[in-house]
Amino acid sequence: MAGRDRIVHLLRQLERTACRCPAHSHTFHQGAAAAGDRKTDYAFEMASSNIRYGAGVSAEVGMDLQNLGAQNVCLMTDRTLTRLPPVQAVLESLVRNRVRFQVFDDVRVEPSDSSFKEAISFAKKDSFDVFVAVGGGSVIDTCKAANLYSCHPDADFLDFVNAPIGKGRPVTRTLKPLIAVPTTAGTGSETTGVAIFDYEPLKAKTGIASRALRPTLGIVDPLHTLSMPERVAANSGFDVLCHALESYTALPYSQRAPCPTNPINRPAYQGSNPISDVWSRHALSVVSKYMKRAVRDSEDLEARSSMHLASVFAGIGFGNAGVHLCHGMSYPIAGNVKTHTARGYSVEHPLVPHGLSVVLTAPAVFSFTAPMCPERHLEAAEILGADVRQVKRADAGAVLADTLRRFLFDLQVEDGLGAVGYHKDDIPALVKGTLPQERVTKLSPRAHTEEDLSRLFETSMKLY
Repeated sequence: MAGRDRIVHLLRQLERTACRCPAHSHTFHQGAAAAGDRKTDYAFEMASSNIRYGAGVSAEVGMDLQNLGAQNVCLMTDRTLTRLPPVQAVLESLVRNRVRFQVFDDVRVEPSDSSFKEAISFAKKDSFDVFVAVGGGSVIDTCKAANLYSCHPDADFLDFVNAPIGKGRPVTRTLKPLIAVPTTAGTGSETTGVAIFDYEPLKAKTGIASRALRPTLGIVDPLHTLSMPERVAANSGFDVLCHALESYTALPYSQRAPCPTNPINRPAYQGSNPISDVWSRHALSVVSKYMKRAVRDSEDLEARSSMHLASVFAGIGFGNAGVHLCHGMSYPIAGNVKTHTARGYSVEHPLVPHGLSVVLTAPAVFSFTAPMCPERHLEAAEILGADVRQVKRADAGAVLADTLRRFLFDLQVEDGLGAVGYHKDDIPALVKGTLPQERVTKLSPRAHTEEDLSRLFETSMKLY
């Protein structure tokens, strides 16, 4: 026991040496568990899909399917993408390698429970032994759900949906292999075990989170990003930005409660941790250097390739650390959309794209969370270009918020929630839609009330 106690003591000393901010010290507002007291967690896990990166690498997918011994492949995409080079490249590879496949191209941009169920029904009609998703996060998440429920044909839809909306049951069966070919540089869904959708009865997003959902392989081909319209590139990039910021500032894993009694119950989103921190910081640096170029010039292969990798980096970071208030508040923003028409998106329904719904609250959120870990907020502001040499810790939130506003203004982002159709009268509904998002909101480094959420939405009505 003496040796074990010494190891615990040394680990705590290293932790305090590495970061002295409140979020990683014993003075953190929610309190740390004493040695041996496991009310909060004491461990974290790192999980990610295998990733293959390279220009033109999509041509290998047919060989991958042959190597897997695939006999009947389900390829999922959306109708817009069926006319674009990424899907054509994958189809050519499948045909060239004589892979038997069927295509489901009815994926909905920003999927709902209804659109998930349509894809699940398609997957259940045949005995598919491998799934392939070609598209952005909507396509990859839909394919994850189709794989999950086709392997659990008797499950009720809400069985695996996150609590409190669903039952949040752990996935105990092995799913079929899934190869994800992302065509946007944003969601990082090719690396994570999360599938997000609009739950129509509540007009809010929720999801399914399990490491079992992670794709077997993510094929990251930067050539595919050249087909992204300007606003799709912008909104996808904002998702990367917030993934990196939220995971880096999330509640530390050792402060998350409860501690699981069985490792199968340890959530995919565990809180900030030393390994996720590395991925998140690097993703933020890439966003700072390349995002504006990637948005403004669709033929800038260096910038778009770099943002594609940044999406992977941030995906590995947040896929294990999690996100918090920006994402939790974004779900009702997207779910309650009334008439907003998203620039650059070929859809017939009203839409606030995911990345936009996330970033509109970012200045308010990080101003709110900064007091819990000002050093991390200042570091993020500095990476994004702010001069923080003379900034006081107490001003960390204001500095990061102003830095974000300038970044968003330069990229012509709508002027707050008011510009996408929301008014102060909508705030109660937005708060109501945020409350069930405990999977992510509980990872906020700062405890919050309904009144706090109301103020954050109100502050976000106008950005500039």
